[in-house]
Amino acid sequence: MADIHASARPRSNAARICTIVAFVFAALAIFLSPLIFGVLGLILGIVGAVLGDKPLGWYAAAASVVGAIIGAVLVAALLN
Repeated sequence: MADIHASARPRSNAARICTIVAFVFAALAIFLSPLIFGVLGLILGIVGAVLGDKPLGWYAAAASVVGAIIGAVLVAALLN
């Protein structure tokens, strides 16, 4: 039997769905609206990580922040 800590949460389908949607929002933050999709992706990534999708949830949250930054830089470059 696997040696799982008592405090570890098992991954649920909701956690994986939140993580996948956070990655999609990270990509949308680059092309559409960095502020809205970046923040929503960050929140969904954190929710996914807390619900049990530990490594990918945190990666999705970080990808959303990076996507929002890249999107903001692209918007600033296009407006100048």
